[in-house]
Amino acid sequence: MLKKGSKLYSILTGSCPKCQEESMYVSKNMYNPKETLRMHEHCSSCGTKYKIEPSFFYGAMYVSYGLGTAFAVAAFVISFLFLGSSLKTAFFAIIGTLIVFMPVIMRLSRNIWINFFFRYDSQAAERFSKPQ
Repeated sequence: MLKKGSKLYSILTGSCPKCQEESMYVSKNMYNPKETLRMHEHCSSCGTKYKIEPSFFYGAMYVSYGLGTAFAVAAFVISFLFLGSSLKTAFFAIIGTLIVFMPVIMRLSRNIWINFFFRYDSQAAERFSKPQ
C-alpha cells in the first residue's frame, strides 16, 4: 500500500510534495485537454508554491521522454512478444499507447520532476495554518 509521506505516494496521487494534503491539479480528470496540466499556484494546506520559477516544469520534458520510452517498450513487448503480432501491428500499438496515455505521462512527469525538489514535511500544513 502507498503510505502518505513517501515520494511514490505524492507522484502517483499528484498531491502536494511537501504536505501531501491536496492535489496540485485543478481537475482530477486528466483527459480534459484544457485541464490536463492546469495547476494551483500554491498548496492551500501548506502554502508551497508549485511553480518555483518561470518555466520550472521544462525539466519535466526530460522525465516525460523517459516515461514515454518506457510505455512504448511495454506496448511493444506486450503486442509483439506476448500477443505475437507483426512488427507493423506492434508499431501501431506503440502509437496508440502513447496517444492514449499522453495525459498520464505528462502528469506523471510533472509529479516526478517536482518531487526532485521538495521533501515531505508532516508538520508543514500545521505551521502554515497557525497565525504568525
